Amino acid sequence: MSCGCCCTDNKSQELDKIIAKYKDSRGALITVLHEAQEVYGYLPLSVQKRIAEGLNVPLSEVYGVVTFYTQFFLNPKGKYKINVCLGTACYVKGAGQIYDKISEILKIKGGECTPDGLFSLDACRCVGACGLAPVVMINDEVYGRLVADDVPAILQKYIDQEAELAKA
Repeated sequence: MSCGCCCTDNKSQELDKIIAKYKDSRGALITVLHEAQEVYGYLPLSVQKRIAEGLNVPLSEVYGVVTFYTQFFLNPKGKYKINVCLGTACYVKGAGQIYDKISEILKIKGGECTPDGLFSLDACRCVGACGLAPVVMINDEVYGRLVADDVPAILQKYIDQEAELAKA
């Protein structure tokens, strides 16, 4: 059974298996959410509802856990997850302008994903690279000592990479 726009039958079946595996396990909600997010890439409301029903817990509890922990996502993430550090060191060195430039170029706001699924944009509070401030992470790649004018070339690198993959 499919749950709507986000769920293919295969994903829906995987979710059902995950729920069934933990249905009678006390305190399994976070584990189920992690596994469901591995299947879907994020936790849309339709998936949260299925989990709540399957584990017999209130939807408000599921939603509360999803929104409390930063490792859970309510929106799809792009192939290239952009995190702009807005911690103190990065912010005072211009991270806000970098964040704004990325948002402007990609035409998305924080928490959103580009329509092609290539990029998503988020802010984070510290990546532990204060000496390189301001810092942007794209997946596991760290870019430091940036200015807003560096953003177009960085994004173009990933766009070009995708064009090369498409040719192959």
